[in-house]
Amino acid sequence: MEVFAVSLASLLAGFIDSIVGGGGLILVPALFSVFPSAHPATLFGTNKSASVWGTGMAAWQYSKRVDLRWGALLPATLACFVGSLGGAWLVTVISPHFLRKALPMILLAVLLYTLAKKNLGEHHVPRYSGRSEQLAASALGLALGIYDGFFGPGTGSFFVFLLVRWLGYDFLNASASAKVLNTATNLSALILFTLEGHVFWHLALPMAIANIAGSLLGTRLALKQGVAFVRIVFILVVSALILKTGYDAFLK
Repeated sequence: MEVFAVSLASLLAGFIDSIVGGGGLILVPALFSVFPSAHPATLFGTNKSASVWGTGMAAWQYSKRVDLRWGALLPATLACFVGSLGGAWLVTVISPHFLRKALPMILLAVLLYTLAKKNLGEHHVPRYSGRSEQLAASALGLALGIYDGFFGPGTGSFFVFLLVRWLGYDFLNASASAKVLNTATNLSALILFTLEGHVFWHLALPMAIANIAGSLLGTRLALKQGVAFVRIVFILVVSALILKTGYDAFLK
């Protein structure tokens, strides 16, 4: 029954994550609910053991239909990987507690900005090219990689928003690119959790299969429905993240 419950959550998480990120909003609470006495690091590691496959599959699916800007994404992916390791190390010496109350406010600002800018992410008009785009994408990847390793909630949505707002991508291209970058941060974190022995490996396979299935469904839906659909899902997921992180920070 436990395997079925977390696999179902992993399926839904993979579906949401493949469109705009935010799958952890579903899977992490499910793991904590099913295994309330487990070490939190083990549950985070188990989450990564599934989500890395879903984001990887989504990245592969998008790459076949979306013209990804690999010249900028490859160095940014490396920056993500290094940043995530650095963030994971940082959390061993500094508590991320101070971010709990700031995160809902940051997400609210992102939501309000997106709602105010009706045409935000509607057109794919990259602001940079060549070395400038590599540097911008790598800076973004390093910063969010550190954030994902150090704290984590909302990383996929932040990737999408900043790729749209800062680099000038539309929502579909931003979501596709975010999957490549998020796969790197997930893999980096999974390696660290594995080395520390914080993964329930007996759950990893069924959760990974379910996450991939959800990812395939979500990716195909996003590609079929296009930019406007991804924008709507982004707004819904960010709204849910605001409610969840706000509850955790001020009411829990």
